[in-house]
Order: sequence, then C-alpha cells, then structure tokens
Amino acid sequence: MIHVLMENLSTDLDQKGLIKKHEFIRVIIQCLYSLGYEESAACLESEANVSYKSAELKLLESQILGANWDDCLDTLYGIKDLTDEVRASAVFLVFKQCLLEILSRGDDSMALSLLRKQISSLNLGKEKVHKLAFGMLSGKKMEKVEDHVICELRKRLLTKLEEVLPPPIALPERRLERLVEMAVSAQIDSCMYHSSIDAVTICEDHQCGRDQIPTETYQGQEHRSAFIRSMELWNSVMVASHRILTDHKNEVWFVQFSNNGQYLASSSSDCSAILWAVMDDGELRLKHTLQSHQNPVSFVAWSPDDTMLLTCGNAEVLKMWDVETGTCKHTFGDQGFIVSSCSWFPDSKRLVCGSCDPEKGIYMWDTDGNEIKAWRGMRMPKVLDLAVTPDGESLITIFSEKEIRVLNLVTNDERVISEEHAITSLSVSGDSKFLLVNLNSQEIHMWDIAGTWAKPLKYKGHMQNKYVIRSCFGGFNSNFIASGSEDSHVYIWNRRSSDPLEILVGHSMTVNCVSWNPKRPNLLASASDDQTIRIWGPCSSDNRKP
Repeated sequence: MIHVLMENLSTDLDQKGLIKKHEFIRVIIQCLYSLGYEESAACLESEANVSYKSAELKLLESQILGANWDDCLDTLYGIKDLTDEVRASAVFLVFKQCLLEILSRGDDSMALSLLRKQISSLNLGKEKVHKLAFGMLSGKKMEKVEDHVICELRKRLLTKLEEVLPPPIALPERRLERLVEMAVSAQIDSCMYHSSIDAVTICEDHQCGRDQIPTETYQGQEHRSAFIRSMELWNSVMVASHRILTDHKNEVWFVQFSNNGQYLASSSSDCSAILWAVMDDGELRLKHTLQSHQNPVSFVAWSPDDTMLLTCGNAEVLKMWDVETGTCKHTFGDQGFIVSSCSWFPDSKRLVCGSCDPEKGIYMWDTDGNEIKAWRGMRMPKVLDLAVTPDGESLITIFSEKEIRVLNLVTNDERVISEEHAITSLSVSGDSKFLLVNLNSQEIHMWDIAGTWAKPLKYKGHMQNKYVIRSCFGGFNSNFIASGSEDSHVYIWNRRSSDPLEILVGHSMTVNCVSWNPKRPNLLASASDDQTIRIWGPCSSDNRKP
C-alpha cells in the first residue's frame, strides 16, 4: 500500500514531466498555511500523506521546541549539500537562541564559554560575533524570560531557519504565490498590447487586444443615424468631431497632457496656445485660448501640480499662465532672449529654460522671476532641448545637435552621450529612468538615465529627415512609445520591439508632436501641420484584432 502511494505521489502532473505531484501538493499545503487555512492544510497533509515540511525540518522543529540544542547542531552538521556559508548561518541562529536562554537563566559563565569556544569558531566574521556578544552581555543583567516568550522565540527561530536553509529542505516563503506571479508576469511580458493591470486574471491565459491602446480617432458623423447624416450633407453642414480639434488657425507644433490627465495644452504657429479640458467620456472642450505671444508658440510645459503652464514663443520670451483663469502671471526674459525649451522642478516653484543663443545658455528661475542659477558664456553650446527628470535629480540637455548631457543636480556629476546623427527632441519617462531622443536619421533612441547601458534601444519605421518631430512614453508603466512622423502618420511601438506595433492614419500633413495621457492610457493626442489635433482612443469592437 505504501509502495503504491509513493508511486502515485512521484508521478508527474503534466505531459512534459516538469511538475512533480509530491512537490505540487507540498507547495499547495504551504500556501494554505500561509493564508490561514490551517484545518484545510492539515486535512490535505493527512489525505495525501505529504507534509510541506521536509523530514530534516520536522526533526529540527522537534529538537528546537524541546531545547535539544546538541542534537539540533548534530542535525545541521549532518545535512549534506549545504554550503559552508549556509551551514554557518544556520548554526549561528541556533547558538544565538541557545545563548539567550542561558543568559535568561542567569548562567553568565556558561554563556561566555559558548561565545568564546563555539560561536567565535564559526566562519561568520568577527564583527557579527562581537555585535552579538555586545548585545547579549552589555548593560543590565538580563531578567528571566517567561516560558511562553521562550516558546515564541523558538518558533521564530524555526521560521528564520526556513529562510536560510535551501530547497528542498525548506520551501521558499509563499512559493505557490511566487510561481503564479512569475507565470502571470511572463504572460504580460509576451503581450505586446498590455496597458492595464486590471486586464490581468489568473483564471485564464492573458492576452490583451488592440483596445488597450489608442488606435482610432472617432468621427462624430459615424455615430449618427443615416437620416441625420444625409440632412447634414444636404445642408453642407459638417459637424466637427470632438476628437478632431480645429480651433488653431495654423500649424500645430506641440501638445502635452497635464500630469493629472485632466487637461491638454497645445501650441501653434498662429502665435497662440490653447488649454483643453478632458471630459469623462474622452471628449475635449476648449477652456482658454492664451494669446500674448507675438511669434509662433513652439513649446509648452505643465507645472507638476498642474496649476501653471509655461509657453515658449519662437525666438521670443517665456510666459507663465494661470491654468484656472487663463491669465499671464509672469514673463521671463526679454525680446532678445531666444527660448528653445523649458521644464519644471518637482516642487512647482522652480523652472529652467534653455536658449539657442550660447551667450544666454540655461537659466533657473523661481515663479516670481528671480534668477536662481545660470549656465552661460561664450563656450556654452546652444541648447536645443532640455528636461528635468520628474524626481528632480537630473537635468538633461541636448547640446550642439549630437550631444546629450545628463547633469546630476545632487552630486554635480555630468555624463555625456554622443549620437552620430542630429537630435531634434528629448522626452523623459515618468519614472525618471529613461530618456528618448528623436534623430534625423529616422530613428528614435532610448537611453537609461543612470548610465548603465553601453548602447541605446532603437526604434524605426517612422519618417524624419528635416523637421522637429517629438516622441513620448505612454501606457501602463510607460510600456509604449509614440511618435509623430513626416509621412503624416502616428507611430506606436512596444518598448521591447524596434518595429512599430501600430501606425495610425488620419492626419494629412506632418505630425509634429504626440502626447499620451498619463492617467488615461487609452487617450493619445497628436499635433499636425494640417492645423488639427487628433485625440486617439481605443479601437471600436468591430475593428478589434482577435
């Protein structure tokens, strides 16, 4: 009977022979205990005649709870295949408990002998032994420890030994949960469209569809009845889609969603910037038109708290606007100050801007216009673009077309990244770990800001030769990259692949800039020379890929 049972337990659960039945039951029992279902765990142990604790661990448990320290040490020394380091760590834990109990009985001489002769002989380093001796023997004499406390400390010792001893003697903590987590993570990693934690379930294999990312611009006419559409066409009345914004009167050069995802800012060569409110249904409504610049507005930047917006006029001053009222709060620089780009620090109280004029360089101001710091001079190269990482630790600057400089604002250490082709724009991930640069070689490169990569990850497929094209991170955990293109399309990549995942068709001229909503990963905005802004959303059900 026992032979039949053991043969049954040794069988495999899967056709590939990767899962042993005995091990599988063992991790299930451990999971039940860790979740608090002790009766169910004990019942399964009895029915399957399997314990999640190995024979060695059960023997150690009996010896420790019974304070049979010599037998416990013999067991540890008798376990084969333990490395010297693991064995020494386990023995040290046992000695530590033994020493505590000896001291609680007031036997200082025996404790000192244990420290000198046995604990000191362990290959654990003098510092660890000295720390134990100081903690146990210094100060006031230890009072007697109650029996129930001693019992609890012995149980904790068993838990610590389970963490030290390797499989199969002891199972790693929460082994089944960890295995399931690894399986789900592997499926997510293989899912090119994954963009939501809510889309994951362990009840079935995970695979997202195209509806997880923005791929379509919804036309208002497409959702009306045939009769209404025919009447509108008859009267030559074109109903503008709320997802195709046509309020700018010239080329739209820049778009950026606010950090809370509730607003969108756009700027145009018509010398204006517009603030849009994002509605719950994804529609956008005009909030403010910002008209004060005398030249085209080439760049905008939201303050981290989303209460203020910076606008850069082309070869003009930098302006700061109140988002709620739409009024200009401050003008930085003078008419001779050529601003190329700007960025905020995390406190929303400081900002930095760069100039294409080498003599102007880089300025750091507070929101009242007081200069905090400046990097300028004859040897200062022109600044094409810059950004402060969201954590405020690094200032990243594009200098002289082919050079990226990463300045650590905490340590003042500077790192230079050289590209072979001209860089047109810069974008930083929300977690401050990565940066994107668009190159006129028709590639986008992603570098790690920490500087551990020798080469960048590269993305291709879009078209960029002579214009400034801007890209961005987006989606869940910034898993995606989007970029405009000179062929009038929007390109989307999964960060793990250099080839485009989606090519969005809709604009009729160059797409200059894109912005992915940081709070609503199914919304993407694109700005084009065709004077429109398109808001892309998830694909409709009848167009989804299987």
